Amino acid sequence: MLDKKTLEQQYTLYNDRKYVHPDPLEFLYDYKEVKQREVAGLVAASLAYGQVKQILKSVSKVLKVLGPEPAEFLLKTGRKELDYLFKDFKHRFTTGEELAGFLANTGHAIRKYGSLYECFVSGHEKEKDLLPAILNFSKELRLGDCNGYNSLMPMPGGKCAYKRVNLYLRWMVRKDNVDPGGWDGISSSKLIIPLDVHMHRVSLLHKLTERKQADMNAARQITDALKKFDPEDPVKYDFALTRPGIHANNKPEETKTGG
Repeated sequence: MLDKKTLEQQYTLYNDRKYVHPDPLEFLYDYKEVKQREVAGLVAASLAYGQVKQILKSVSKVLKVLGPEPAEFLLKTGRKELDYLFKDFKHRFTTGEELAGFLANTGHAIRKYGSLYECFVSGHEKEKDLLPAILNFSKELRLGDCNGYNSLMPMPGGKCAYKRVNLYLRWMVRKDNVDPGGWDGISSSKLIIPLDVHMHRVSLLHKLTERKQADMNAARQITDALKKFDPEDPVKYDFALTRPGIHANNKPEETKTGG
């Protein structure tokens, strides 16, 4: 059974960028301006499924095309050009056409709201948790042909764990030696644990949840359990709890898709 002292010791140990690689989070460190970092982070989080070696390769390929100012790139680049630029792209289930549609919707959201942050908070009701805002954000990025099957952004149904969106929010909301932050208007206390197969396994081991399915109910249950140790920043333990298994394996970690 976990206790606060053990958790804090583990957090202190792993709250260091030397433990980040291999992780798509590392790409965000190249962007000092929040408006650019939030676009790079969305790309990195949305492609964070499959084998980590391929994830890093795919994210790097997309960000190289988008350049040092990805927000401005998407503001001035239309769907046809995006289709051409990514016509040969493939990341597991994600095709170049699907990626182009997703990036076009990202550019549309920036034009409509001014930034991805403003897009996200437009759906956030301060007295509630972040799920309504997550669902609204998902709808905004699934416009047009992205509203069908979509390997990059989950359906806004509210049942899956929204692992990659919650991972993105962890990166953008929290700020410490690992998470770069930037979305200062959202409280870390409202974040939901990014629940994938690995974190679910760790949570079952430490009795943070009894749910056998890695869904939103499990993610909330785990988050509530971690709030007992730090009610203001429960998700800070996510990185620390998952690092030991990843580094002990000394092999590429498989990150399953599923929201």
